[in-house]
Amino acid sequence: MPALKRRSLLLAALAVPGTRPARAARGSALRLIVPFVAGGGVDAAARLLASALQPVTGTPVVVENHPGASGTIGGRLVLSAPPDGRTLLFSAATHIFTRQVLGRPPYDPQTDFAAVTRFGLAPLMLVMAPRRPEAGLPELLDAVRREPGTWSAGIPSFGSPGHLATLDLARRAALRLNLVPYKGTQPALMDVAGGHVDLLLDSMVALLPLARAGRVRALALSAAARSRLLPSLPTFGEAGLPGFEHHSWYGVWAPAGTPAGRVAELDAAVAAATAALARAGALEALGIEPAPLSPDGFRRFVAAQVAVGAELLRASGFRAE
Repeated sequence: MPALKRRSLLLAALAVPGTRPARAARGSALRLIVPFVAGGGVDAAARLLASALQPVTGTPVVVENHPGASGTIGGRLVLSAPPDGRTLLFSAATHIFTRQVLGRPPYDPQTDFAAVTRFGLAPLMLVMAPRRPEAGLPELLDAVRREPGTWSAGIPSFGSPGHLATLDLARRAALRLNLVPYKGTQPALMDVAGGHVDLLLDSMVALLPLARAGRVRALALSAAARSRLLPSLPTFGEAGLPGFEHHSWYGVWAPAGTPAGRVAELDAAVAAATAALARAGALEALGIEPAPLSPDGFRRFVAAQVAVGAELLRASGFRAE
């Protein structure tokens, strides 16, 4: 049976109360491994998915945080798990750039994992230290150009959407920024709030609370349209940088060698859980847009993302750690 037809049939079964893929309901708990600390944006998205997956699969879904080594501690744990679809990696876009940002990568994200599905997208938000006087994006860009090399931008982690988007912003707007690397979004965000770093471009999911509280100043959103969560915030296009669109995104992977049928069941289960969360408004509350892809579609999406991101890193002169 073709993969798309099988996925449609599974989704139809999941939509009927009291029915579910048989294998998804058997065995011990599903484990969602998050390779980042608890409390961050990836962790919040994973726990939201877990809460909706449990009633879909009829089995407990446990989120485990295994941070460290640029996300590869959690990745290696999933890689070494039996390929039965019971241990899954829930990670962000950073996962797919392991080979580009680590000098000795422990695995190839594209060949050592089975792509299950993309979960959702979240636009990036540019925020600035509250002490800065610039009123908006045009004034900011003019100021950075007048004072090249004196402005700093936090980088949550190498290979993250924020890192790649900051490189793209510098290239498109002809900016010279001092990039300050961090081990995660929260420490970078705290330094912007404290005025130690000037700028941060990262997922709206993580930055929105401090932006709403006025502890950092939101300047622009890297999406095609404004967000209902912060309707006063213009897009980069509206603020004078048309076509500048970047997203953080989240995905689910299984160990390589997981049977295709099992991957299809997991894909359908995640799609059903995502649809339930979207209907309840739970995703919108976090600034996440549901964006499921079939396993084949997810693989193609990842390959395209790697090609674009690798070129941004190469053009910037980035060297792997």
